[in-house]
Order: sequence, then C-alpha cells, then structure tokens
Amino acid sequence: MARGYDFYGAEVSYFSGKVRAYLRYKRIPFSEITPTRDIYRNIILARVGWPVIPIVVTPEDETWQDSSEIIDNFEQRFPEASIYPEGPRQKLAALLIETYADEWLKLPAMHYRWTKNRDFAIAEFGRLSRPDLDEAGRREVGEQTAKPFAGALPFLGVSEATAAAIERSYEGLLAELDAHFASHDFLFGTRPSIGDFGLYGPLYAHQYRDPASGEIMKRLAPNVVKWVQRMTKPPQPKGGAFLPNDEVPATIIPVLARMMREFLPVLEKTAVALSAHVEAHPQLIAGKNPVPRAIGQHEFTLEGATGTRAIFPFELWMLQRPLDFLASLQGEKAEAARAMLKEAGGEGIISFPAFPRLTRRQFQLVVE
Repeated sequence: MARGYDFYGAEVSYFSGKVRAYLRYKRIPFSEITPTRDIYRNIILARVGWPVIPIVVTPEDETWQDSSEIIDNFEQRFPEASIYPEGPRQKLAALLIETYADEWLKLPAMHYRWTKNRDFAIAEFGRLSRPDLDEAGRREVGEQTAKPFAGALPFLGVSEATAAAIERSYEGLLAELDAHFASHDFLFGTRPSIGDFGLYGPLYAHQYRDPASGEIMKRLAPNVVKWVQRMTKPPQPKGGAFLPNDEVPATIIPVLARMMREFLPVLEKTAVALSAHVEAHPQLIAGKNPVPRAIGQHEFTLEGATGTRAIFPFELWMLQRPLDFLASLQGEKAEAARAMLKEAGGEGIISFPAFPRLTRRQFQLVVE
C-alpha cells in the first residue's frame, strides 16, 4: 500500500490550523499525527533540527516545514481549485492578509491565550506531550512546555503597556470581519483563498477554540464564528468560486487599512534594520550563515500605545510574497493593484524600502 502524507500537527497550534483547513478543503488524503514528546525527539528534531509544527512528510519521504511552503508545495501537486485568485487585486489582497495574519495576529493570539486561557492551554500542552501520565503529571509537563510560549510575549510586544491596545485592535478587526462575513462566505467569494487560510490559523486555534476567547468571538462576531465553522468543515470542498471581475469587496478595505496602519510601519523599520544588520555581518551574504531569528528591538505603536518588540526578519520573508507579486504586474493590472493599495492607505507597500532578499534553506532563513 502506498504511503500517504503524514501531517504532524495539533489542534492547539496556530499554523497547524492553517494547513489542516487547506488539506480538508483540497481533499488531500493525510494522516494527522499528534506530536508527543517522543515524536518531537525522534522524528521532528531528527528531520528539521528544531521543535516545530506543523511539518509534512511526503510519500517520497521529503520533509516540508513552514505553513506557506507546505501549502505551495501541495498546490503544485494538487492544482485543481487553486486557493490563489487569478485577479491581481484579489491575489494581492489575499497575500497581504496572509502576511498580516501569520505574523501580526500573533500579538492578540498570544495575549489572549496566556492572559485569559492559560490553564486551558497548559492542560492542552500536557495532554498532547504526555498522554500516558495522570492529570497531575500532565499538568507539570504542560507547565514546562508552556514556558517558552508564554515567555515569548515580551519579544512579540505583548505587555501590560500594550494589552489594552491589543484588545481594542483585535475587537476592531473582529467587527470588520463580522461585517464582511455577513455578506460573503469567504474573503473573496464562495472559495477560500490563501488569505482565509492565513486568518484561520489564529482565529481558530487561539481565538475560537480557547474557551475565554471563544466566548468573546461568539459574543462580538457571530458571522466570524460561522466563517470559522465553514473553514473547519468546507461546504464545497474543491469547489466554490472567487468573485467575478477581480472584485475586492468594500468590506475588505478596512481590514487592509488596519494592516497598513498597524503592521506596515513595523515592516518598514524591520527592512531598515535588516539592511544594517547584513551590512555589519558580511558572513550572512549569500547564505553563508543563517539569519538570526531576531536582530535587536524597536518601538511600535498600536491604538495609541507604544511598546517594544523584537525585530523579526522572517516577517520580511513573508512580505516578499505580496511584494514579488506586485512587482510582477504590468499595465492595467499593476494600476488596478496600486489603486486598491492607495484606497487602503498602502502607498508604503508600493514604495517599500529595499532590503536583502531572503530565502529558506534547510529549514533556516538565509540571505539569498
């Protein structure tokens, strides 16, 4: 019997949710394997070199890691019902929303999990890591497993100084998405896009599934709840359609505007910092050494509050996806995409500062 796709992921995991929903929509046969401590040690660390989920092991025994790369690899093998719209406006908006969801929505996801759902999360981590132990033993393991996740909050910019602003921003986003999903099944019609799968990661694993956050979503955004449920159990697997004429609904513009207002200034600072860092560390050129996960700290502003966070070059690797697509457009397609960006206050995307191009090699970020 031929070997299928092994998907190492967990319901509690942000990026596992993104990939799992994609696999279900595309009806790709897979086996989900819960990453116990032994699996992390004997399989994931052996294949990737560091403890991370999700990963996919293919029938050819290849290892895929990173949710965007996993999805793109599957798209090449299963191109039917592509999750990438053909229209320039829709595709650019979808890629931007994926970047925003993957990287910036970590702030509310982590804030709510570790300030309002901590006991639930610790119990989940313990259950996943050591299902063989009794409740007390699982709790102890959960506490240990949770430490690096909860300890990451200051590096992301989640602190007492920014907590209220993060909640205002998240509730604002919920209101914008709720208004959109009142009239649309997904972001751009009746077929989910890469932007939908990006949003699903945090909005399912952290905000819908964690109990205190789930109550907030149900109370404030019932249409978002229905969208989460559609993403979890797609009504038209490998079906549906994107809106005709490359329409980006007016209800999507506020979501893009939020990204430009909140995240674009951080990305611009990160580009400047990465350029300076690579210039000061020539061994990074041409991928001789991996780029550090963080390269210092900088200030950011959110909903009137100022905080400090680490500078993450990986966010620029994600941004390269929409930037590359925008650069590939010509003529009327380019004009249409730029007009949409200007409507959302995204002129900074059009004139984004140059930075060293990044790629991933052997599961590490390097300068190309």
